[in-house]
Amino acid sequence: MKGNFLPITREEMKERGWDQVDFVYVSGDAYVDHPSFGHAIITRLLESRGYRVGIIAQPDWRKPESVQVFGEPRLGFLVSAGNMDSMVNHYSVSKKRRKTDAYTPGGEMGKRPDYACVVYGNLIRQTYKKTPIILGGIEASLRRMAHYDYWSDKLKRSVLLDSGADVISYGMGEHSIVELAEALDAGIPVEDITYIAGTVVKTKSLDSIYDAEILPSFEDLKADKMNYARSFYTQYLNTDAFNGKRLVEPYSDHLYVVQNPPAAPLTQMEMDDVYSLPYQRTYHPSYEAKGGVPAIKEIKFSLISNRGCFGGCSFCALTFHQGRIVQVRSHESLIEEAKEITKDKDFKGYIHDVGGPTANFRHPSCKKQMEHGVCKTRQCLFPSPCKNLDADHRDYVSLLRKLRDIPKVKKVFIRSGIRFDYLLADKKQEFLRELCEYHVSGQLKVAPEHVAGPVLSLMGKPEHKVYEEFTRQFYKMNEKIGKEQYLVPYLMSSHPGSTLKEAVELAEYCRDLGYMPEQVQDFYPTPSTLSTCMYYTGVDPRTMQKVYVPKSPHEKAMQRALIQYRNPELYDLVIEALHKAGRSDLIGFGPKCLVRPRQMRGSGNDKKAGRKEPKKGSKGSNGQKRQNNSEYRGRVEGKNKKKSIRNVHSKKNRK
Repeated sequence: MKGNFLPITREEMKERGWDQVDFVYVSGDAYVDHPSFGHAIITRLLESRGYRVGIIAQPDWRKPESVQVFGEPRLGFLVSAGNMDSMVNHYSVSKKRRKTDAYTPGGEMGKRPDYACVVYGNLIRQTYKKTPIILGGIEASLRRMAHYDYWSDKLKRSVLLDSGADVISYGMGEHSIVELAEALDAGIPVEDITYIAGTVVKTKSLDSIYDAEILPSFEDLKADKMNYARSFYTQYLNTDAFNGKRLVEPYSDHLYVVQNPPAAPLTQMEMDDVYSLPYQRTYHPSYEAKGGVPAIKEIKFSLISNRGCFGGCSFCALTFHQGRIVQVRSHESLIEEAKEITKDKDFKGYIHDVGGPTANFRHPSCKKQMEHGVCKTRQCLFPSPCKNLDADHRDYVSLLRKLRDIPKVKKVFIRSGIRFDYLLADKKQEFLRELCEYHVSGQLKVAPEHVAGPVLSLMGKPEHKVYEEFTRQFYKMNEKIGKEQYLVPYLMSSHPGSTLKEAVELAEYCRDLGYMPEQVQDFYPTPSTLSTCMYYTGVDPRTMQKVYVPKSPHEKAMQRALIQYRNPELYDLVIEALHKAGRSDLIGFGPKCLVRPRQMRGSGNDKKAGRKEPKKGSKGSNGQKRQNNSEYRGRVEGKNKKKSIRNVHSKKNRK
């Protein structure tokens, strides 16, 4: 047995004096005993309730014996693909195989199968015909009902059916997994455990289901994408623990998938209990020879302070997984964990993050939610902040101050997402000052995602003027406190609703900022998001109105290239995109042009052609100094370095 890690071999099981485990947890990730990993939370939670748990991390799915390490568990198998959907883990948005896997020792790719939940479930079922199998984790959670699968470009059945499993514990799973364990331990057959909140089950008859809403059948979903859009939106409206209904998806006259309402959010005391379990806070020592598990580097010195998100971005699956009600840990819990972090031999004085899905959400968005749930058809922040929104950062500011005062802590950073519209809704500006003064490492990453109104509306993001106001206030505050810090905007291309016209508008925004983003996220249609539903059906499921969807790889490449128009390798794509968009006016020598004409690009014949070069250092329309044309040519040809992020926002934004 290695330290106080849970057993991963039969020998380690026997060292504990066990002749059998109650549960075997099969994971697509390497075993990292840290609360940022789902398998660590679930196994430690079951251990705290007196259950014996063994872990099989990344079994060889080609060999049935790889899941027989502990023999047959007394109560069942728990199966998860890992912290990521296995297909997202394996493939980029262009469906190219990724080269590394941060959740595998040494970053090695290929240690888990595609569609891991399905493969692991069937692998177990080959040997253990009757042993209960419970799926959990993000992959199972977001594929719990019929869903569009981007990688096969097909509508797939509930993963419960294709995996041979008995139950899905969806969402974060603490409540449901304990209830499932208790029911199994009490001797209740798994086929009779159909009532637990936060689970999905299958049944041959609806005789005992009296309060459910019946969704279109799987055959109806395949026959008409509009049926899928309506079905998906019904699911979207029932993701809240307080007002969500039981849903039934028929597959035949004798097979139904039943989604029970979501489990209740954790109380603060329950959150504290979960994060106080005896985690080793690192990867299993058996991985040391391969250099450990890369993912630990990102979270080893970070604190998870909250769960849930009421931001409601259309391209995010959090609504389906963690829900919209924010759950938080107490200050005492977080301070205690921070003190433990400072004892680590590798701690250099820097806490890398204090946050969650959205860092500056530290309580539910309004007081009604814990009694009535979130509003089904209204968002808290979109299209503008709700009048009932409780925009208050005082608790977060107080927490950050306490963390800064801990001995050995030099600095506390905030690196998880900041909702700038929520920040602006808090008129006190106390958090903005503290953020700029103590918690930014020179650059603050924020996610306006786009600038075009039609795209932002479909994304569920605020109007661009809101981001511009945040930009103004950010630079004004930095000037006030005497710091020089910068914003790094995350941008997304090819989201549903984005034509080449909107892509050009985004490119012009980058031009006026004066820099080329090093990374641009092409929209990735992952399971169970509103945006993915738009991508598949061509309609917005909220309104059933048609939506333009850029699908061809070539058009998506053009949209992405426009944002990075200064990259010389993308020149031909940019030229083609501008012509197709009817914006050839942006090809030329003027200050507003994106690229030069093909025949003149980098030719060095500007003076011969009678064109006058602007004076070196002359200012463009955005108030920033422009480089002269020869410098511009050099940049286009890749001879000079990219502009520094220090020029991202023009001086006028800082006034």
